[in-house]
Amino acid sequence: MRLSIHTKLFLTLLLACVLVLLGTQAFVQWSFRRGLVELADAREQERVEQIADRLIDIYRRDQSWRPLLEDHRLWIAALRGRGQSRRDQHPAGQRPEHRPPWLHRYRGEPAKWPPRATFSQSRARKRPLPLELRLMLLNADGSILYGRKSLMADTRRHPLVLEGKPIGELALIPGPPIPATAELRFRSSQAERLWIIAVAMLLLSAALAYPLSRRLVRPVRGFQEAARRLACGDYGARVPIQGSDEIARLGRDINALAAALERNEQTRRRWVADISHELRTPIALLRSELEALQDGVRPLDRTALDRLHDDVLRLARLVNDLYELSITDTGALGFRFADTDVAELLAADIEAFRKEFLAAGLDLHYHSSLPRPVILHADAQRLSQLFRNLIRNSLQYTNAAGHLSVELDRAQDTLCIDFRDTAPGVPAEAIPRLFERLYRVDASRSRHTGGAGLGLAIAQNIVAAHGGTIAAAPSPSGGLWICIRFPI
Repeated sequence: MRLSIHTKLFLTLLLACVLVLLGTQAFVQWSFRRGLVELADAREQERVEQIADRLIDIYRRDQSWRPLLEDHRLWIAALRGRGQSRRDQHPAGQRPEHRPPWLHRYRGEPAKWPPRATFSQSRARKRPLPLELRLMLLNADGSILYGRKSLMADTRRHPLVLEGKPIGELALIPGPPIPATAELRFRSSQAERLWIIAVAMLLLSAALAYPLSRRLVRPVRGFQEAARRLACGDYGARVPIQGSDEIARLGRDINALAAALERNEQTRRRWVADISHELRTPIALLRSELEALQDGVRPLDRTALDRLHDDVLRLARLVNDLYELSITDTGALGFRFADTDVAELLAADIEAFRKEFLAAGLDLHYHSSLPRPVILHADAQRLSQLFRNLIRNSLQYTNAAGHLSVELDRAQDTLCIDFRDTAPGVPAEAIPRLFERLYRVDASRSRHTGGAGLGLAIAQNIVAAHGGTIAAAPSPSGGLWICIRFPI
């Protein structure tokens, strides 16, 4: 059986409420019973003190316990509080008071207190003994006046003092206090009411947990719907966000993912369209040249073959650039890292282009402020590809009588390589897009100069593979400034 997240959340909240209610119920019951026991203990202590006061009054009249020993009714009266002398036991015109059941078998002998039959029967039935049966009287010298020696063990003693002089002790046999009948009925009724309240609270919790769990799950359903739309290719799907909790942050992450997928899809479509456009141009040129040769419009001579060969080379360069860009994007481009002297490598690449710069009427300057070789753990072949790409760009796009300045420097643990050329420059709004694939600034970097807009994208991937950064900015001399930074 598969449960929905709504059902699981509802059951979790309900289970938590049940556990809390059961724990609260158990604690309240324990606290209530403990309170009743403490109340009974306090009342028992109060009754013991009242009995002690009555016994002290009896002792005060004759300054001895002899009247109490001669008439056991005084002892019973002191325990029960029904009278304190033989004269007021049965006033004229009144019937004798009803004796409790535990006194029926008592014959009035002090040495037989408490009545053995009643005491044994209560203990055999595990019933709590009344307070009167658990009290025994001792003289000041410790002799037993009312009680049994065999029951004196573990008794709790309450001294009887008259005018600062001890006259005896009350010995209390241990036993649970007996709450009054009204208290027992109150405890029973309260227990039933507590269970009714617990059941009512459980039903109320269920009634509140269901809409609460439904409200908490509602955003998740929105996430599911957005995920389905994204899986079907609808990258414009978004989820509504409310609040700032974990669910809201998850919604923002889903929206960010959808935005990234949408941007990637737009980039992919633009990439396919740009590649199609770039391939269509040289193919169209080849087709027109071949059709002109077929129709006899142009003669099939060495010049025509050279034009066809140039078009094929241009197409081959474009395909090679696309291939290199694709493998650098996927990380499949092989790198062989080794300790490389960057200053020596850069100087060699600059010298390789010096004749071409002179033929184009351009100056090429190289300056290094480093007195010793700078060793970088890098792929020398890929770094050379990077440097030659940037130098070739300046050679193709810089106006005649201009120059390219290359500087090598070090700032703490960073190797700085700067390429600065002269006019034409790049508009400020086009500089952030220079490293996009197939992007060209049409005013100065047209297709006729040989560029396909892939060189800087490949250069960026090579720099990133070495842990460096590359950026573009306007050059102080009016051209473009390419800044490369490598960590040493």
